[in-house]
Amino acid sequence: MKWFRTKAQNFTGILVSVLCFLPGLVSCQEQGFLTPPAQLFGGSLNSLSAEQAPRFSYDGRYIVFASDRQGQRRILLYDVQQRGLINLPGLNQPKIMYDQPDISADGRYIAYISEERGKPDVFVYDRQTFQSEVITENLNFEVSHPTISGNGRFVSFAANRSGQWDIEIYDRGTDTELSLPQK
Repeated sequence: MKWFRTKAQNFTGILVSVLCFLPGLVSCQEQGFLTPPAQLFGGSLNSLSAEQAPRFSYDGRYIVFASDRQGQRRILLYDVQQRGLINLPGLNQPKIMYDQPDISADGRYIAYISEERGKPDVFVYDRQTFQSEVITENLNFEVSHPTISGNGRFVSFAANRSGQWDIEIYDRGTDTELSLPQK
C-alpha cells in the first residue's frame, strides 16, 4: 500500500507541475502575478531567452523590454491588452545590440541604447514615423540607462565624463510632437 501511495503522490505532483505550465491557470501562480509562462513561439511576453529591463507605458497598456531572442539583443514591445508583440519597423537591425529601453506615456516614443554607430549611444524611436533619432551622436563618453519623459520631449541618461557618472537631460525641442496618455 505504501508503494501505491508514493506512486500516486508522485503522479499527482507531476500532473500539477504540467498543468501549471498551461496558459491561463492563475491558481498555480503566486497571488497577484499575471505573468504568462515562457513559450517557444514568437508573440508571447516571455520566451526561453533572457528578457530584461521592462518598462510600462503610463496607462500600463505597453511593456517595452530588452530580449535575447534569436541570438541578438533587441528591443521588443508587448501590448498587454492584445496580448502580443508589436512590430517595430526600422528598429532591431541585424548584428547590432539594442538595450535599456524606456517608453513615453502613450507608447509612441521608445528611448534606448544602441551600438548602431560603433559605440553605445542614446536613441529615440518614433512608432508613428518608424524613425530613430540619435541623441548622443557627438558625445565622446559612455552613456547608459536612458529614460524619456511622459510627453516624449525630454530624454535623461547617465553619462561618464572623465570617470564621473552624472545625469544629463536632453531637450528634443518645442517642435517635438508630444506623447500624451489617452483618457
